[in-house]
Amino acid sequence: MVQPSEPEFEQAYNELLLTLENSTLFEKKPVLKACIPVVSIPERIIQFRVTWQNDAGKIEINRGYRVQFNSALGPYKGGLRFHPSVNLSILKFLGYEQIFKNALTGLSIGGGKGGADFDPKGRSDSEIRRFCEAFMRELSRHIGQDTDVPAGDIGVGGREIGFLFGAYRRYRNAFEGVLTGKGLSWGGSLIRPEATGYGLIYYVEKMLDYAKPGDSFAGKTVAISGSGNVAQFAALKAIELGATVVSLSDSKGVFIASKGGFTPEEVSQIADAKLLHKDLASLESVFESGKFTYIPGARPWAKVGSVDIALPCATQNEVSAEEAQALVAAGCKFIAEGSNMGSTMEAIDVFETERIKAPGGIWYAPGKAANCGGVAVSGLEMAQNSARTSWTREEVDAKLKAIMINCFENCVNTAIEYSSEKTDSLPSLVKGANIAGFVKVAEAMLDQGDFY
Repeated sequence: MVQPSEPEFEQAYNELLLTLENSTLFEKKPVLKACIPVVSIPERIIQFRVTWQNDAGKIEINRGYRVQFNSALGPYKGGLRFHPSVNLSILKFLGYEQIFKNALTGLSIGGGKGGADFDPKGRSDSEIRRFCEAFMRELSRHIGQDTDVPAGDIGVGGREIGFLFGAYRRYRNAFEGVLTGKGLSWGGSLIRPEATGYGLIYYVEKMLDYAKPGDSFAGKTVAISGSGNVAQFAALKAIELGATVVSLSDSKGVFIASKGGFTPEEVSQIADAKLLHKDLASLESVFESGKFTYIPGARPWAKVGSVDIALPCATQNEVSAEEAQALVAAGCKFIAEGSNMGSTMEAIDVFETERIKAPGGIWYAPGKAANCGGVAVSGLEMAQNSARTSWTREEVDAKLKAIMINCFENCVNTAIEYSSEKTDSLPSLVKGANIAGFVKVAEAMLDQGDFY
């Protein structure tokens, strides 16, 4: 199941396995234990070369992948990532997480992930188009609206989705909902760009209210990492709900608010810079003098001072054990991941140790639950495509919020039902998310004869 050279996948696998074994699940449903080795091996891995021509006329070669992990609940569903760090271990980890994340949405979608070790930064639009066409030349043989429906991820935004969709349409002579994150005039859904960030905030909003009925984001201090779509829209929604956002970051450094917090206008300036593939540091001279401190090479967690809520929205393993301890020391009571597997296992141990210190414990929500809003609206886009219709912004937003509330309640109720803890500690959302997602997939696989 796990190869020696697959550390990211090994981490995801071990996290799930430990959660399941440290619960009463297999005492109550022993037949499901046989599912673990089956669900942990992809149904299919597609690996291929991508040859394309750059603007200088030189042929370049990249590696392309699609991990079709599990289709027990529906067509494979998961993003495409274009980044030089892409390898099979990372895509297997992302695809594995995607299985259970998609199950938590309550929608009929399976799990998968794909991409290439292509870096779109510094490339012209023509080069990106040629790469997308070459990538889709092979991928189009393995996907379809009832088979596998990819979406965007790091390095794959609206521009790339457009090039990929156009290439698929030409290769297959078919206009169908084979990708999500499409443009609104050709099958896309409203709220899709905002979905992961908004969904994260809706999940935390319910978490706040559950912990203390009537509590909300109003007056809270929020630390956010990242500066892509997830971070931007999480920040904008948190600000809209009355919170003060004190940090945003990228791979080169972090902005910490020295006074007040980010305004919607400043978040928009960051969005504009990111569209041009600029680093955050380029905005240091643009922002109001003295309002922010830019710290190169840093992440926000040990730099923000007192904070109520932390939202990792950048990449995997971006919160270490030391940074988790710094957040605890800063008074942070709520951590929810907008990124996939945003915390190391050692950091999760810190949060879970603090959780049991009821009534003053910490709430930690893993990415597979807290950031499932993106794939949820992708599922809603698939539904609209199938019905040849489109819903209003208000309709999609209401459905997204309902999905996130249901996801939170499912995690809490499952954590309570299968808890092996004898204390009055807070429910473990990481255990609830892992168990709830696993049970739904495993029972579907059992019914369909995937294991006995």
